[in-house]
Amino acid sequence: MLTSEELERYARHIVLREVGGPGQAALKASRVLVIGAGGLGAPALMYLAAAGIGTLGVVDDDTVSLSNLQRQIIHATPDVGRPKVDSAGDRILALNPHVTLRTHAVRLNAKNALDLIGGYDVVVDGSDNFATRYLVSDACYLAKKTLVAGALGVFDASLTTIRAHGADANGNMNPTYRCLFPEAPPPGTTPTCEEAGVLGALAGVLGSMMALEAIREIVGFGESLVGRLVMIDARAMRFETLRYARDPSNPLNGDTPTITDLSGHK
Repeated sequence: MLTSEELERYARHIVLREVGGPGQAALKASRVLVIGAGGLGAPALMYLAAAGIGTLGVVDDDTVSLSNLQRQIIHATPDVGRPKVDSAGDRILALNPHVTLRTHAVRLNAKNALDLIGGYDVVVDGSDNFATRYLVSDACYLAKKTLVAGALGVFDASLTTIRAHGADANGNMNPTYRCLFPEAPPPGTTPTCEEAGVLGALAGVLGSMMALEAIREIVGFGESLVGRLVMIDARAMRFETLRYARDPSNPLNGDTPTITDLSGHK
């Protein structure tokens, strides 16, 4: 049930035919975990909190630095030196006190991933490295959770939704992250944002789209990004979408799966 205050707070959602009261109630009942309170996680967390997600979790073991503030808008100058989950938590609850906040000031790893992810319905991955992305995607498959995965480059970004534990309307298994990216790039070939730079506003665009995709998955309107990859070129302000399918040789839900746990991750 939505309280009278919540009805007013979410009025612009409720008048939307695609959301309405039932959709807003679904958002209130949902549990979303955001991996990282950084460039992508910051806007995603704010829009998910504003949207009325009932339980919002955030995983991050880092502290706020001055160089973060160019794009990580959930933190402010007085937060420099504070744990990111603490400063993000303050901002979330100031924005929407109806949200139940869970902060996890830990680094996601093979030992804790399934326990953390298991308590949520949707996972929004805003991590900045391939090792974590593969870990999160494998854990979401094993835990049967929906994953919204975004990746940010210097002037480019991409977004997809992965529901590899499910099937499409024809009964075909959905693709995994490993169907899209079978192997990570060799170490040293992908520069970090410290080395190559990052456009702050582009992080805001992609993080907001990740929140939107999580909301669409929960409420159930529009065409899902399962099996589709949205690519953004910020230099040309161009958006393109490509489709990808399950690879029968992928090690998760392929014909002969070889990944049955997270023991292959650190």
